[in-house]
Amino acid sequence: MSDITRATPERRVLSSFSDYTGAQAAVDRLSDAGFPVEHTAIVGTGVRIVEQVTGRLTRGRAAGLGAASGAWFGLMIGVLIGLLSVGGFLGFVLLGLVLGAVWGAVFGFVGHSVTGGRRDFSSVQGFEAERWDVTVDAEHFSRAQSLLSSGAAGEARS
Repeated sequence: MSDITRATPERRVLSSFSDYTGAQAAVDRLSDAGFPVEHTAIVGTGVRIVEQVTGRLTRGRAAGLGAASGAWFGLMIGVLIGLLSVGGFLGFVLLGLVLGAVWGAVFGFVGHSVTGGRRDFSSVQGFEAERWDVTVDAEHFSRAQSLLSSGAAGEARS
């Protein structure tokens, strides 16, 4: 039977945590004890997307961010061309770096200008959950429970 057609096993909640690091530590503890952790999952409940605003985005800042991004891309292309060329490695690297930064700055500036001020801020998105459950396949639940209860594994199960 292929992985696609195999039924998902019944899972039971082994423990719940208020933060992801607690759930991660519980699975790590199971792994350290030799438990087959491929039978576990960490499930976020009450998940929401949080967009943290990191600052104002001006045309100058957009150009600067574009230049930095373009410089990395140009550096990668310069190294690749330099490795495939005979001689002039450093020249190709520097040329790629400079051209990438210039074009990145241009695209960053123009891209931000085109928005017409509709998004004048930069941000980072992430996930937050109310609770993180460590679940285990039902057939392995008793063993996992005894391994975690043999020492402090974090917050008690709810």
